[in-house]
Amino acid sequence: MTDDGITHLDATDLATRIRRRELSSREVVRAHLDRIAEVNPTINAIVTLDPEGALAAADAADTLLARGGTPGPLHGLPIAFKDTHHTRGMRTTHGSPLHADDIPDHDDPLVARIQAAGAIRIGKTNVPEFAAGSHTFNPVFGTTRNPYDPTRSAGGSSGGAAAALAAGLQPIADGSDMGGSLRNPASFCNVVGLRPTPGRIPLAPSGNSWETLSVVGPMARTVADTALLLSAMAGPDRRDPIALETPGSAFAIPLERDLAGLRVAWAPDLGGTVPVEPEVLAVLERAIAVFTDLGCRVEPDSPDFRTADDTFRTLRAHEFNLGLGDVLTSSRAALKPSLVWNIEEGRRLRSDDLARATVAHSRLYRAGIDFFDRYDVLLAPVSQVAAFDADLEYPRTVAGVAQHTYLDWMRSAYFVTLLGAPALSVPAGFTPEGLPVGLQIVAAPRADLTVLQVGAAFETATRYGRRRPRSG
Repeated sequence: MTDDGITHLDATDLATRIRRRELSSREVVRAHLDRIAEVNPTINAIVTLDPEGALAAADAADTLLARGGTPGPLHGLPIAFKDTHHTRGMRTTHGSPLHADDIPDHDDPLVARIQAAGAIRIGKTNVPEFAAGSHTFNPVFGTTRNPYDPTRSAGGSSGGAAAALAAGLQPIADGSDMGGSLRNPASFCNVVGLRPTPGRIPLAPSGNSWETLSVVGPMARTVADTALLLSAMAGPDRRDPIALETPGSAFAIPLERDLAGLRVAWAPDLGGTVPVEPEVLAVLERAIAVFTDLGCRVEPDSPDFRTADDTFRTLRAHEFNLGLGDVLTSSRAALKPSLVWNIEEGRRLRSDDLARATVAHSRLYRAGIDFFDRYDVLLAPVSQVAAFDADLEYPRTVAGVAQHTYLDWMRSAYFVTLLGAPALSVPAGFTPEGLPVGLQIVAAPRADLTVLQVGAAFETATRYGRRRPRSG
């Protein structure tokens, strides 16, 4: 098999072939390293690389199989970890000059868990500075570009991860998501990304262990591959007080499901609360027709998101001040202006601001529970725009409506964050310019399997994710 053939196999197929010894881990890792050398200079998705360490780990993986050892679910699959997650002995920069030379002496628990499942670390993927914003650029490594059009953004903050997946540089990827940092790049790059229910994947260590806006999640090129990675990432951890007890093995099952009779709500503008570019809506309207063809009962409806904007921005600003307030005090000049603004927004908050936002968040969660008593899933845009000019920090208008901050255009993702619900971004088609558009599939809290099953059925019916970029 050619290197190009190997690098575009599904992760589930690759894992099966490695276990059957039809392909060696070394062959798989070598093929991906060659692919990185060919494509990465154009898209700048992987920013730190350890070829020697990766090949040595691949040889160890092959030896394990040769000796009759038991492989993990990710055995032999290469992965570059997001550059906000600590990796022992490998640089972790957070996209900031303040950490450009940091080499951790430990792996984050998530990294350790993925490697324990057999994945092979090859490097790190690019992020925005301190993972702030849904466009991946920073002063350490520069801008990550979209494989479907290198003049466009790959999204963020997991933009390096999504671009690397789309271009065949890795078969699986870890991402994180507060206001769309995993879902937006999946939409922009025609891959799959799951924002799981908070607590589904332990988030330890964390400066605020009770916070539910931020999660980590799996990304891949297919829904089944995303579920495979979730099966290795999910499961209890007593260090995380909100970690769910369901083992990851609960997601290592076939996803086939008959959608006949599924109760589907379609919220093209989230109840009139967000503008969406007409080209994005046109793609999604065609995608919604697929659900009708699959026997679903589709009707327009949306949770009430009228309080969502103030609620999310208040809670986010508080978290940014909590996590980066000391950095602002000591190193203001080293931070990008949008990050300074967001931290200062947190500094200006009063106790009654936080109380109001906390109460509003609780009400939104309960309203979401009531909504999902009536519907099995909510369908909505992942992003209000297709991939924008990579030389911009963020789109300045959406459907003719001015966007005044780096957060404004992300509302279709971060409003959903407040529901505490699993949300899947799945490829849904392309604009006339050939730019990918993702569909957001949301279900009730803890119904992560439901969004995977529904996403898999849509994926099988449409196969939009099989369309590769010209560079891929």
